[in-house]
Amino acid sequence: MSYRLSTRSRGRLKGVHPDLVAVVERAIQLTEVDFMITEGLRTPQRQAELVRAGASRTLNSRHLTGHAIDVAALVGGNVRWDWPLYPRIAEAFRQAARELKTPITWGGDWPRLRDGPHFELDRKAYP
Repeated sequence: MSYRLSTRSRGRLKGVHPDLVAVVERAIQLTEVDFMITEGLRTPQRQAELVRAGASRTLNSRHLTGHAIDVAALVGGNVRWDWPLYPRIAEAFRQAARELKTPITWGGDWPRLRDGPHFELDRKAYP
């Protein structure tokens, strides 16, 4: 089954680095689990709100430069946060990144504070 990004998700990609947008566009074609974009580019004010709320631990997020996005899994049109869905979405992102030769990092691979919905351009290639 092939999914498509909603108008809302596309709007949330405004200001995101074009290479990451291309990965998202390819991943939605490849994924076995539908997803939506919940956040892309953030303002410093938004990032500070997230830190205050405990939803982020840094004021130096890759979201501030358009180098990161967050997704939410969709099952039957409903947002789901069940961990097993996110490695399946990540596999689509990894395949898309390989095809496009765009190095990415998945927050689900982080040793501390795993962040399954988070994808970013690799800092080594995109400082």
